[in-house]
Amino acid sequence: MTQNQKVLIGATVPILRQSGEVLTDYFYERMFRHHPELKSMFNMGNQANGRQKSALANAVLAYAENIDNPAVLIDVLKGIGSKHTSLNIQPEQYKIVGTHLIASIREVIGEPATDEILEAWTTAFYQLADIMIKIEKELYADNLIKEGGWNGWRDFVIKKIDQESAEIKSFYLYPKDGKAIADFHPGQFISIQIFIRELNLLQPRQYSLSNSYNAEYYRISVKKESGMHSNPAGTVSNALHAKSEGDIVSISAPSGLFHLEKDSKSPLVLISGGVGLTPMVSMLEANMKSLQHKKTVWIHGCRNESVHAFKNHIEHLKQNTQWLETYTFYDSAKNLQNLPADTFIGRVNLEKCLHAVQLQDARFYICGPEIFIKVQYESLINLNVNAENIFYEEFGPQLINLN
Repeated sequence: MTQNQKVLIGATVPILRQSGEVLTDYFYERMFRHHPELKSMFNMGNQANGRQKSALANAVLAYAENIDNPAVLIDVLKGIGSKHTSLNIQPEQYKIVGTHLIASIREVIGEPATDEILEAWTTAFYQLADIMIKIEKELYADNLIKEGGWNGWRDFVIKKIDQESAEIKSFYLYPKDGKAIADFHPGQFISIQIFIRELNLLQPRQYSLSNSYNAEYYRISVKKESGMHSNPAGTVSNALHAKSEGDIVSISAPSGLFHLEKDSKSPLVLISGGVGLTPMVSMLEANMKSLQHKKTVWIHGCRNESVHAFKNHIEHLKQNTQWLETYTFYDSAKNLQNLPADTFIGRVNLEKCLHAVQLQDARFYICGPEIFIKVQYESLINLNVNAENIFYEEFGPQLINLN
């Protein structure tokens, strides 16, 4: 890009701040109108609730604000790349996105979008596309290097289903072809693809792996989102909960940047809200199998005991190890008199387990709803935890940027 083009991109930042979501909403409608086949690659629930357009608007704005040095966004771009490879996004699809994004800028912004500005944005987009294609090429190559690795979609059989709570089921997925499956880092996710009859579409969703690696199967633990018709985001979870043992689903290879550091010996503090405990269970089981058995603090919040998944599993680990300390927070409970000493009523409050949280050189992992992550992150910062030691995973499109 020329310096003049960078200046032109920078000049559009105020417009993006004011009208970014209008632009991205129009972009998606335009692209799907011309390429309806792409709907099977997007979470149409997040299209309906607006989260996808917000995430894209934030990403476009961030790119424009950092056009002089897009390298500062590399970690964000790698995270996007891991999602893209899990959905089998290919280089040629960037041309489709670019065509409709530039056309949308022209049609939404109107007269201020001069030919010069459109040319600058075209150059900027394809510069970004080249970065993303390179990142994804490396990720695809890494998948194939692994024993049992693959790209694209692969059929797995649901051989076992466990009811973990009133809302969450665990699905044990075995490769239909009987061949090896890829290793993964505790905390990573897979994408799953299911045909939704109501939409007449294949729909993908990402779900964290909820077990440590073994050579036989993957496990995901999925919350059934209520109100399927009023909440489109629950469409796939409802369809998955309706599956039976023996049914076949297609999944992608494990992916994601939110995971334990491979050789770190630091203590772990795992903070989760609701179904956000799923990657934490994977981390906990991996630590149990390791030789290190790092000191681990488990902090979990949910509405009540009936929706508390893996409760007995975590309690069993606690009773049979010396390295695990647990704290549970319920919004409400029926029997307040018999609550264990490590169980509290109310939202997760790190002030109630200060001595456990203030571990020297600990690594902190947070997963849950958007507001939960923000509250716990700010609590850790207020407790003088170094931001570099805090890691978080937001389910769905990335809307949070805290580090």
